[in-house]
Order: sequence, then C-alpha cells, then structure tokens
Amino acid sequence: MGKENNDLKDFKRAYFIGAGGIGMANLERYLLHNGYKVAGYDRTPSELTSCLIKEGVNIGFIDADSEIPVDYRNPEDTLVVFTPAIPSDSAILNWFQSKGFRMMKRSQLLGLITHSGKSICVAGSHGKTTTCSMIANILRDSTIGCNAFLGGILRNTGSNLVISHDSEWSVIEADEYDRSFHTLRPTIAVVTSVDPDHLDIYGNEEGYLEGFAHFTSLIQPGGVLIMHTGLKLQPHVAKNVKVYTYSGGNEGDWHAEDIKFGNGEISFTLKGPDVEIKGCCPGVPVEINIDNAVAASAASLIAGASPDEVKQGLKEFKGAKRRFEILLDGKSGTPVLIDDYAHSPNEVKASILSVKKLFPNRRLTVIFQPHLYSRTKDFAEGFSEALSEADEVIMPEIYPAREMPIPGVDSNLILKNVDCESKIYCERKDLLNLIKKRNFEILMTLGAADIDVLLPDIEKILQGK
Repeated sequence: MGKENNDLKDFKRAYFIGAGGIGMANLERYLLHNGYKVAGYDRTPSELTSCLIKEGVNIGFIDADSEIPVDYRNPEDTLVVFTPAIPSDSAILNWFQSKGFRMMKRSQLLGLITHSGKSICVAGSHGKTTTCSMIANILRDSTIGCNAFLGGILRNTGSNLVISHDSEWSVIEADEYDRSFHTLRPTIAVVTSVDPDHLDIYGNEEGYLEGFAHFTSLIQPGGVLIMHTGLKLQPHVAKNVKVYTYSGGNEGDWHAEDIKFGNGEISFTLKGPDVEIKGCCPGVPVEINIDNAVAASAASLIAGASPDEVKQGLKEFKGAKRRFEILLDGKSGTPVLIDDYAHSPNEVKASILSVKKLFPNRRLTVIFQPHLYSRTKDFAEGFSEALSEADEVIMPEIYPAREMPIPGVDSNLILKNVDCESKIYCERKDLLNLIKKRNFEILMTLGAADIDVLLPDIEKILQGK
C-alpha cells in the first residue's frame, strides 16, 4: 500500500490527519523548521490548531477529500502522517490510502527522525511527560543541546518542541498507546512506571508489561536503561546494556537524600554511581517531582551534561503545561487553582497527596472528569480509592474521546464508592455555574479529558472577575 520509501529527503510536503493532537504538533513544527510544507486535517479547531496555523500549517476542519489542498495531492512528493485515533472511515484517510501515498503513523515518523542519532526515550504510564520535559530543559541550555519531542507544552519555551541545529541528541516521550514506542531505538531509556493502562490495546496487565519489556529490548547496543525501583517490569535488554534503578527516596542506584521541604521549595542531594550533587531544587516543588528529577538528572548526566548544568536546569524548570500547573497560588486572596493531567488511579492519588502536603490544613476540592469508558470500567475501584483522599469531589460525565459508550459504565461507577466529606455529580455544561455558587480553598482539576478548556473561565470566577 503506497510508497515504501523511508527517506524523508524524498518528500517536500507532509499532510497530517489529526493535525491538532499535541503529539502531532511537534512533528509538524519540526518539519516546518526543516523546510517542508505542512498541511493537515483535524475534527475541531483549538488553541493549538490556531497556533499551528499562525506558524504556517494549513489546517482544515472538514473530513472530505475535496478539502485536501491541490499541492498535497501528489504521492511522489507528499508524506501522509496519521494517528491511531483517526476513525477508519475517515474520508481523507481513505482517499490518501486509495491513491498510493506513503502512509506513516506518528510513531513511525518519530522513529525515522530519531534513528540516525542518539536518543533519550522516556516511557511510563505516568511521569513521562514531566521527566521528559525536565531532561529537555536541562539539555537545551547545556553544552550538548538536544532536539525534544514532548507530549506537553514546556512552559519554559511555550512549545512542545525543542530544536537544536547541531546536537546529536533527541529527547522523546515514548508513548505506549497503540504500542507506538516500539518504533524507537533508544540510546538511553527511562521507565518511570508500569501501572496498567490502555487495556483496550494490551488486554491485561501481563500484556501491558510485555509491551514495556519489548520496549527495553530496543535499546541500542551499549545503551542504558534507567528504571524506577519496585516495578513489576522484567526488562529484556541486551547483555551490553547497562541497567540502573532510581527512586525519589533512598533506594536505587540513583536516588535522593537529605530531602527538605520549606518556604515553598524542595531541596535534596542527588546520589548516583560516583556522583553527588547537593542542593538540587526542582522548579516545580511537588513531592512527585523528586522522582522525576532523579530520573531526569541521571539520564542527562549519562548523556554528557555536567553536574552544574543539571542543577541549573532543574532549578529553572517551570513545568509542563497541565502537569501539576499552579494557575492561582492563593497569595493574593484567591483560592488556589491547580490543573493536572493525572488519569490513572496511582497518578490521581499522588497528585492529591502532593497538594495536601504542599498546602496543609486547607480544604481540597477535586473536579475529576473520567477519560474513556474502557478506562473507567477497568479502573473504577482504583479511582474511587484515590479520589477518597480529597475533601470534596465533583465529577461530570465521562469524556468519550475515541470510544463509543459501554452499557452500564458511567461516572457513578467511580463516584458511588468515593468516601469523602462531599461528593457531587455535575454535568460538564453546568460546572461553571456550580463553581460560581461555591467557595473554595483549593480547587484542583484532574484528568486527561478536555477539562482544561474551562480553566480560563474558572480562573476568572475564582478571581471574582
């Protein structure tokens, strides 16, 4: 089906189906930066598509082959990139397939870009976006530099892409969905967590763990695996691949010691094989970032960054958008407002406990919108337990994303077993009115749904505007 050419140099243009996805955006920007013409289709406009259009991507929002620009109708010079989330009956997808175009999943293009150099690939059911962003922030201002393809917006740069003209290193968020990370060939691989997820793809926990084990088998000869302590993962690495463990506590080859909380900061001493760096302070001072900072520091040092560069990059790290993003700090008389992408039970629990440690003795209200019917069905009990750590839970209907409803699966599957002071079901369309009528000390929005679209309005309400 289509051209089998795997050399990007033979193409002048690229058309992205699902162009508004965060993971697609950094590839579009990378190709634009390297002189390619870029166009694409997405179902709905968004803030991200608006930015991409301003940067030069020609994006349309009607799924009809007549909408494909004339310049992108030649299979000899146009590469087509699509995401697994695109429905198989998409008119644009089927037109390109029927005309013999070279078709690639996003992960295949990412693999093609990165195979020729050295790469740090960060995988995990949670923690990968922040860890990957920390590494990118350390290396981008270091002597070795990097290109970085991130799954979130690095707030230091305002983009999910970091470009270097002369660095041989790429930093890549290795996504396990649809086994996308199996296209990569890491020089250094980091595995942050393997809590089961995407069981619609992997079937069960055993299948999920096998997917990660296969990822570790793809590490290049002489490479390095850095994995969190206590994981069920049994890596399948080659004999000449060095394996390190890490943690945010006192366990592992790389770990944190002398951890201190105070004055809105966290500091610790990084200990590793033949390395000790005192006074490390993650720029986003939440407890889970100790783990992330240890992993990011280890990967960066192994890649060639200096201890001073690591320390500086951690301190200046502003976080990834939607990863424990503090939108209102409460210092000017408003409630605290925090947004986090947490969408697995362990991640939700860790986020809630981090907030309670950062802001003790304040009442925490969590708005959690479940993401996907299948994930709700598979992990309802875990979500209920995690959300019970909050003082109050507000939950709208499930965000379906790519899925059709599953009979008997709704938000109440989680909410009915949440054990906290107060729990409320509120349809998404009524959330803003509910927020207007209530007082909060800390309000936290959680989940991988599109709850972030409401954040500008929520922020205004809490500021009394």
